[in-house]
Amino acid sequence: MTKTNTDSAALRATIVFCVLTAFCEGIDLQAAGVAAAGIGVEFKPTSGQFGTFFSASTLGLFFGALIGGRLADSIGRKKVLVASVALFGVFSLLTSFAWSIESLVITRALTGLGLGGALPMMLALVAETGPLRQQAGRVAMVYAMTPIGGALISLLSMLIAATQWRTMFVVGGVVPLILAPVMAFALPESSAFQRIHAAPSRSPADAAGVPKSGSFMAIFSGGRALRTIFLWTSFFLGLLLLYLLLNWLPTLLTSDGLTRAEAAGAQIGFNIGGALAAILIGYLLNGRLKNWAVVITFVSLPILLVILAKSPAQLAIICTTVFFLGCAVIAAQAFLYAMAPAAYPTSIRGVGVGAAVAMGRIGSIAGPKLGGMLKAAGHSPSQLLMDLLPIVVAGSICALLLAWEVRRAAFVKS
Repeated sequence: MTKTNTDSAALRATIVFCVLTAFCEGIDLQAAGVAAAGIGVEFKPTSGQFGTFFSASTLGLFFGALIGGRLADSIGRKKVLVASVALFGVFSLLTSFAWSIESLVITRALTGLGLGGALPMMLALVAETGPLRQQAGRVAMVYAMTPIGGALISLLSMLIAATQWRTMFVVGGVVPLILAPVMAFALPESSAFQRIHAAPSRSPADAAGVPKSGSFMAIFSGGRALRTIFLWTSFFLGLLLLYLLLNWLPTLLTSDGLTRAEAAGAQIGFNIGGALAAILIGYLLNGRLKNWAVVITFVSLPILLVILAKSPAQLAIICTTVFFLGCAVIAAQAFLYAMAPAAYPTSIRGVGVGAAVAMGRIGSIAGPKLGGMLKAAGHSPSQLLMDLLPIVVAGSICALLLAWEVRRAAFVKS
């Protein structure tokens, strides 16, 4: 087999397994939100307890992303990814056996450790396999499978009774547990990572300017500090919004007069719209319209949020607005995930992407908690959404500055 054929086979295998990993991530990430109705009936948690439950997995995600990113630059992307997938599969399955709100919080936090380790590795593997010019598009389109997994679990919640909420976590555990051993056998390691670790030791002169593998401080040196700050801020604010919506949107919509089935349908629309938009922006990032795609995405975000906040409680209007809001929110995330690997060289890509994802997870923790606080304070769904407007505007500005900085750095390097 020629080298070209070998590279093509590695690219196909990497994309297939990373797509499946993103799909499993989407199932597990949204399982808590769609199971909330049944959990509320069984355990009767307060709004604050619900907020803690929603944030528990993202606390694990924070530590999982930091630890997984650091390990990946030392032992390889594949090993960390396979271990992470197995980990979140085991603890998602254990969540289905929870007997109290406290046990739910613990198992969700442990599930988050695996989810946090898997996501940056998935991004690094996709970024480091295949032609560099298509890197951003590959990452964005693979990430598109995350909302597809979320849509599936939302659909499942419509087909079963709320009291069967444990089924969601069984699905979220069994699928990755089947996937992990197959990946261990068939997933190729990153060729870029292998080249770096197979290369002979460099002389001090050759090593000048090359960041030490896995160095956390290196993501701030060599002119990378500004893009790191923009990346962290964009991730924090973007994921604060995304996770607040993923966890609280069904509750907000039912409070606004929709039935549980209608709210779940709107949530499916949010995810499907997001998946389609992520695929589209992934395609556009490889072409001449990439700048327009980025600008339109981040300008439309605050506009759609205001439209949803001010919309009358009519199913058709709300579902249409939620669909397009999902397009904007998930496309924005796909763009950020595409920018993260592009911001760092191979030797520190794991720790750089892991740190960015970890910063986003702080926003993921803050988002559901913020939603719980605003809801407990008596804010209506419309008020709560309008409260998010300054966050959305600030996040959009940072993301546009990030795009400019990464492009400027690439131009200077070339």
